[in-house]
Amino acid sequence: MAGSLWHGFADMGSVTANGPFVVTRGKGTRIWDSTGREYLDATAGLWFTNIGHGRTEVAQAVADQLGRIAHYSGFGDLTADVTAELADRLASIAPVADSKIFFTSGGSDSVDTAAKLARRYWHEVGKPDKNIIVGRTKAYHGMHVAGTALAGIPGNREGYGELMPDAESVEWDNAKSLLGLIERLGADRIAAFFCEPIIGAGGIYLPPEGYLAEVRQICRDHDVLFVADEVVTGFGRIGGDSWFASARFDLQPDMMTTAKGLTSGYVPMGAVFIAPRIAEPFYAGGVWWRHGYTYGGHAGAAAAAMANLDIIEREGLLGEAARLESDLATALGPLAELDSVAEVRTGLGAVTAVQLADPAQAPAMIGRLREHGVSGRAAGQGALQISPAFVMTTDEVGELAARMRAALS
Repeated sequence: MAGSLWHGFADMGSVTANGPFVVTRGKGTRIWDSTGREYLDATAGLWFTNIGHGRTEVAQAVADQLGRIAHYSGFGDLTADVTAELADRLASIAPVADSKIFFTSGGSDSVDTAAKLARRYWHEVGKPDKNIIVGRTKAYHGMHVAGTALAGIPGNREGYGELMPDAESVEWDNAKSLLGLIERLGADRIAAFFCEPIIGAGGIYLPPEGYLAEVRQICRDHDVLFVADEVVTGFGRIGGDSWFASARFDLQPDMMTTAKGLTSGYVPMGAVFIAPRIAEPFYAGGVWWRHGYTYGGHAGAAAAAMANLDIIEREGLLGEAARLESDLATALGPLAELDSVAEVRTGLGAVTAVQLADPAQAPAMIGRLREHGVSGRAAGQGALQISPAFVMTTDEVGELAARMRAALS
């Protein structure tokens, strides 16, 4: 196969030397490579294929929409009918009532949108000095300028210089670290705090007991916008039978960034949920927010999202995701007894991390997993990411655990 493709997050020297892992098709929780070999998909693509692969209903919905009109500008007063319908549907399941929905092309777009809107909001309400954006160590917020500046993964920031001024970081698991930063810099300078309910790409770390409630209250007490980054966790991934982690933990975010599970990855799309008080200055009249994306609210993507949400509701997949929380803990928890495993982090949603005792072995272990019929990836410092589609059965979770045990042993 020609080697013209430059892969994201890759050592291209290694990819060129060893060749790419080429996926040709998928069905449910399984994928097949270019040689015809089958694998259990442990990661639902890249956290996103919540409904599983090969759902022709979604493909047909997109095809039907593209046949009518693929897309049109969403700037000014323009919209496609399906895009407006999707916005209303998302508002109806939002963790904050009467939220507004701003569509983007993906998760990184959603994060940059929220960062810009946070600063612009404070400008509109007469507090232009509130422009510091705060993230956390270990955090991942996409790879645009704002998201990279907020990143708590050092390697993702190296070699770029200062991408965005007024970006700060606090300890990922210590609410007092956020409070200390606010007291040191002054609440009158801090615009927003970005928080993943579960640290995702940074290694899959669950929040300490009470942490989310505490940082949310700190933000309320000091008039700092709370932005829940649910690009990974949204649409059931850790909702506990709810659509969003923000609902499960009653976070009432000022903004919430989403993507991935919105369309289950069938078509790129993201959305920012914006609470009424943040939207109000821009809806009062006379204010232009000069921000948007050519493909934000793409009609074909909106059709995919509508079909995806239909499937989740009709098949009760939020409940299935809640069931996976228990299944993964039961089946994968015992892997912690292996010498090659330091710990297994599980117990909150359809997400698990199998932390390797030697993080340097992660690249080789991904290869071993493939040898045993598992397609996986590493996150953070040597954590094997497990985030299956919600359609993975209890028996398939057991099969996944058995294949992983063989590879890890």
